[in-house]
Amino acid sequence: MRHLSYLFVLVGCLAAAIWLEPVLRTGVLRQGRRLALTVLPVAAVFVCWDLAAIAAGHWRYDPAQVLGVTLPGRLPLEELLFFLVVPLCAILGFEAVRKVLAR
Repeated sequence: MRHLSYLFVLVGCLAAAIWLEPVLRTGVLRQGRRLALTVLPVAAVFVCWDLAAIAAGHWRYDPAQVLGVTLPGRLPLEELLFFLVVPLCAILGFEAVRKVLAR
């Protein structure tokens, strides 16, 4: 079960933020193109950063805490998901605060 640790953290983050979309009607998920243009360039930069750090031996992942699905460059799948999930959660939170303050 420990190999699911990183994945559980990501699911927890998403669960803590995703309810904001239907309850506060933030509209984040309805603007897929805008969301992709916001998240994907940043994710690409951080994936490259991680790949460089892994290649240089400065960064590694505990194999006991990840699924074992490794992308090119020894990047765990969960790390790629991290760069997609965490910004999505931040954007949902930001838009939720904007909605509440606008009331």
